[in-house]
Amino acid sequence: MLEETSRRGFLRSVGLAGGAGVMYSAMGALGLAPVPVAGAEPYRAPQESDFRLTGRGRKKVVVLGAGIAGLATAYELGKAGYDCRILEAKNRPGGRNWTARGGTVETDLDGRTQRARFSDGQYMNCGPGRLPQSHVTLDYCRELGVELQPFVNANADAYIYHEDAGPLSGKPMRWRTAKSDVYGYVSELLAKATDQGALDTALTKDDKDRLLAFLQDFGAIKGKADGWKYAGSDRRGYTVEPGAAENAGTVLGPVPSLSDVLASGVGMRFSFELGYDQAMMMFQPVGGMDAIPRALEKAVGRHRIQYEAAATGVANVPGGVEVTWKDAHGSEHAERADFCVVATPPHIAARLRHNLGDAVTGALKTPVPFAVGKIGLEYRRRWWELDDRMYGGVVPTTLDLSNMWFPSYGFQGRRGTVIGYYNYGANAEAYGRLAHEERAKRAVDQGVKIFGDRYRTELDASFSVAWHRTPYLEGGWVGWRDQNGPEYKLLNQAQGNVYFAGDWLSHVIAWQHGAFSSARKVVTDLHTRVMAA
Repeated sequence: MLEETSRRGFLRSVGLAGGAGVMYSAMGALGLAPVPVAGAEPYRAPQESDFRLTGRGRKKVVVLGAGIAGLATAYELGKAGYDCRILEAKNRPGGRNWTARGGTVETDLDGRTQRARFSDGQYMNCGPGRLPQSHVTLDYCRELGVELQPFVNANADAYIYHEDAGPLSGKPMRWRTAKSDVYGYVSELLAKATDQGALDTALTKDDKDRLLAFLQDFGAIKGKADGWKYAGSDRRGYTVEPGAAENAGTVLGPVPSLSDVLASGVGMRFSFELGYDQAMMMFQPVGGMDAIPRALEKAVGRHRIQYEAAATGVANVPGGVEVTWKDAHGSEHAERADFCVVATPPHIAARLRHNLGDAVTGALKTPVPFAVGKIGLEYRRRWWELDDRMYGGVVPTTLDLSNMWFPSYGFQGRRGTVIGYYNYGANAEAYGRLAHEERAKRAVDQGVKIFGDRYRTELDASFSVAWHRTPYLEGGWVGWRDQNGPEYKLLNQAQGNVYFAGDWLSHVIAWQHGAFSSARKVVTDLHTRVMAA
């Protein structure tokens, strides 16, 4: 207590002598407040002591949008005691992070309403569905007590399905088989070129020997005496699994030709595993991705969030901001605050009445929203596990389904829910124009090409979402033509007492990490400003 009193007296003396800015720097040196410095520094959340030690009053902040960025902003500011209020147009938290379960109701922009009929324990993550290890999202899961489980992103026993791709068209290939053939033939070609002296100017003799040894192992190719030939191996899989006694198993064959493998285009799929944000292991919250916004809602305080409150305007006014919004009955309300953080998608924010200037409106209209679609298909039997021995994973296709996801929860249970398509662009727009029943029929008709009639006969329920046709979202994510341009820079700066936040103001667009990171930046900027005032 004596130490705390002495420190407080010291800071008051510094403040009287040098002003608030000097005092705040002193607080930073004592580890009591963030200090802006060159380069990226570890994030420090605002704390109640920041106000207690300075004698400043806590500010009121209105946040527009209870997506991840809006919730995180209120959560972090709340740690210091800011009076935060969130206005959310929908009747749930999370924004694009939402999970459909039995009873979920959603009406799209065309007025078409769906009610999910998933059985107990089954669900569909309508928005984000996986979490990379490097993302700060995992730190929030730990902090908020959100339990995680593995997400099977890449599975050697999953399939690849290509059409219009040479002799292998229309034939589902196991991921492991396709990879073995691509790696094998590439290794064969490179080994032959190396052995024939094509790389002599780039490699020493020792380098060549080491490269050839690597290629033999990497591609499972034969040695020099056999012309470095790729002839397949047990890496491709088995038609009869090895077993007891005399059963050595039967290796899958025959091996397709190099020309057929190249024509199939399957090699383009393997860079997916190398993507920084896509590499295994990945994770998901137990029970559905919306566990994250639900935990944030609880931490912020349900009483601080006004649902079915659609923002209509924001303006800088003397002493702060004024925000206007309409409730579920169409009545308009207005309220004052010290600051406002607009955490909606930019194309939604661009419609707000405001006095922030034409440049802000133009900047908000600059990023282009992408059409994205998903469908969840619940099956009465987990045939992908029982018949195909495929436990989770992503199945890429050249069909208009784009990608299919097999569930990473409920293993060896009775039922399971497959993401029957996760598509973007023109494919998503085409599905989005259809009524839900037509989307489901089209998706199932395509899936039958890969998995046979069981894909239709064992289906029990479905639910689809077109992000670009979902009210107050109207897109899966956005793309900037230039994140070094003036529009991006403008919106990353305070506009009077108004700030903007969202994954679209980060270099990790479409991931929750981007939303959390943007919220942290805004919180730091706002809190630093308050402390230095």
